[in-house]
Amino acid sequence: DTYKAEKAACNAFASNAKDICVAEAKGKKDTAKADLEFSYKPSTSTRYKSLVAKADATYSVASERCDDKAGNEKDVCVKEAKATRIHETANAKADMKSSNANTVANEKTENANVKAVNKIVSAQEAATVDKRNADYAVAKEKCDAFAGAAKDNCHNEAKSRFGK
Repeated sequence: DTYKAEKAACNAFASNAKDICVAEAKGKKDTAKADLEFSYKPSTSTRYKSLVAKADATYSVASERCDDKAGNEKDVCVKEAKATRIHETANAKADMKSSNANTVANEKTENANVKAVNKIVSAQEAATVDKRNADYAVAKEKCDAFAGAAKDNCHNEAKSRFGK
């Protein structure tokens, strides 16, 4: 396990340097785990978790580094570490919401396209029926020029030709 090895290596350091080393090792482990989850199950949720894990890891290390400072310098360092974490987490959240909104928009667009295609097909079918009926009416009218068997043959041919 890489984490355990890195954490054990941190024992070579003293005091806060050891804490920073441990925070870095834990951050790498948590980030790698979240990245692996994202690569195994890619989704907006797992991408968000991956980005937040990176933000948390960065914050933990930065926060530990602040312990080496004192007074106002330490206060500023801590505020900067927190601000960076908030920025990265907010960006991750915005990214997730944008992706979700795009997914919904694409689904709606796809549904709208399907509905439009169905309306087009329906309109074309109706137009075909109307044209066939009009052509049949013309053919029937032409048959009126004949009499007897010729007229009957003409009507039968028109019915056959126009599917009546």
